[in-house]
Amino acid sequence: MTDVTGFSARGDVRPPYATGGEKETLTAFLGYLREAVIAKAAGLSDEVGLAPGVPSGTSLLGLVKHLTRVEHNWFGWAYAGRGEQPLDDDEPPLPGETGASLIAAYQEAIRASDGIIAACDDLDRRGERSLRDGEPPSMRWTLVHMIEETGRHAGHADILREQTDGATGR
Repeated sequence: MTDVTGFSARGDVRPPYATGGEKETLTAFLGYLREAVIAKAAGLSDEVGLAPGVPSGTSLLGLVKHLTRVEHNWFGWAYAGRGEQPLDDDEPPLPGETGASLIAAYQEAIRASDGIIAACDDLDRRGERSLRDGEPPSMRWTLVHMIEETGRHAGHADILREQTDGATGR
């Protein structure tokens, strides 16, 4: 049960009932989902976090790397026009990458994305490039897409984490 402050009886933080506008609401939900992914990936050994949890080879830390690159591609490369080309968001963790380094890279990508979002004063403004055919999407579309993308993978992370040690909840 969640009260109006955003805290549930289980102690996990949920997006507060936004009293701000559309941008504040969208960023609150995106932030909540990002933190949920980080919480699911935290505290595991590298061996467990990098181990594929399903036949397709997806691992919990592989999801973190994917989301890191998706953040860069949609906010940095496409919306802000940074970099020469988008990153390969299907690249699995490489030898030498650890849970700590992958989570830190995700947190850095989030900070960079949040800076781009904060600088946008018009959610209808289109980005610099498109990752798909057609015109670049607006910041509103990009935020909604990233909520969907991060939410989908947060659900995958829930399942993968439960398979590793039985942990459930946020």
